[in-house]
Amino acid sequence: MAVGVLALQGSFNEHIAALRRLGVKGTEIRKAEQLETINALIIPGGESTTMAKLAEYHNLFPALREFVKMGKPVWGTCAGLIFLADKAVGQKEGGQELVGGLDCLVHRNFFGSQIQSFEADLLVPELVATEGGPASFRGVFIRAPAILEAGTGVEVLADYSVPSRKPTVQPVEEDKEEFLIRYVLYFVSVASTNNFTLMQLYVLNGYWYFTYQRRHSCSFCSNSGKINSEEKVIVAVKQGNLLATAFHPELTADTRWHSYFMKMVNKGEQPFLLMREMFLTMNHQGLISQYFNSSLFLFFFSVYSFCCLERSFMSSEA
Repeated sequence: MAVGVLALQGSFNEHIAALRRLGVKGTEIRKAEQLETINALIIPGGESTTMAKLAEYHNLFPALREFVKMGKPVWGTCAGLIFLADKAVGQKEGGQELVGGLDCLVHRNFFGSQIQSFEADLLVPELVATEGGPASFRGVFIRAPAILEAGTGVEVLADYSVPSRKPTVQPVEEDKEEFLIRYVLYFVSVASTNNFTLMQLYVLNGYWYFTYQRRHSCSFCSNSGKINSEEKVIVAVKQGNLLATAFHPELTADTRWHSYFMKMVNKGEQPFLLMREMFLTMNHQGLISQYFNSSLFLFFFSVYSFCCLERSFMSSEA
């Protein structure tokens, strides 16, 4: 089984080493024509802008998009996730070209800069159900992206809790004497303008604040809210023939993600391998020429053609 690893920049050597531990040979891919020699592709982590510029320089984007559309398995890690996304935000000025195919919105460098890289244990029930092992996977996040939105056809394989970026203003406890001083100052300020309608508004507002301050927030006595809630961002997904992780499995000794991807590759190839073996056997025995005009040959040919069409449209139907 020929598995390619895009080797423009980043951790492609680590992916090849991980595949080797599973007994799979990884092939370095740098040119468009090399994609024709492989059955599956891994797009590694790295500096996504640099990788995009190199891919554009080598005119790889059209061939990569065609590879995805053909339904061949593709796995993107970190920068590879950004490559596969249909939409991305947080990019450098001018943006970058994307391969697309994965129905999601990705935030580039969601978790911050290089010095904010971290490791975390992620719950991965689908991975455990398929590959066994511990209930969690140690994710290595290096200037990592995150998936903010995912389409209905996208299966979430792992998420991670982060502090909510939506500020929630908490009720402010304030001494009554301090409250009165504040409103005297407001009263003097308003009265000096002879705008009594506005003054009355302030008085009414003060009454509201005094009565309900323990249950409601107050904008003029608190300049900023507290962030005390959490939200989850998606860090691993699967959609049809596409697999994507925001972290770097290749930088760990745990090969379960690589094994999971290889099962995707083998599953996609099974119908074709079976038909190929059948045709080779028939040809060796001279049966193809014998049954060329027979209904049996037409049946096998129809099944093979159907498999090819199914594979071609797999990604669009996902």
